[in-house]
Amino acid sequence: MAITKERKNEIISEFKQHDNDTGSPEVQIAVLTEQITKLNEHLRTHKQDHHSRRGLLKMVGKRRNLLNYLRNNDITRYRDVIQKLGLRR
Repeated sequence: MAITKERKNEIISEFKQHDNDTGSPEVQIAVLTEQITKLNEHLRTHKQDHHSRRGLLKMVGKRRNLLNYLRNNDITRYRDVIQKLGLRR
């Protein structure tokens, strides 16, 4: 269910803005998207797992807030993240 440390480091290196960047909105959104994808796969097989479903909804809400923040402050970075991650088809 959880993403591996190696996969998380790959995501961070792909979306980072500078060398020591781990907390920019782009990185946080990308990591949350990966976690949401993994949790969706888990919930397809374990339909009764309501505790994990609640965690999924919290992650989706957090990602939504980060996307709103990015859209309000820098629309070009927002569009780049959306396009890279394949959100908002």
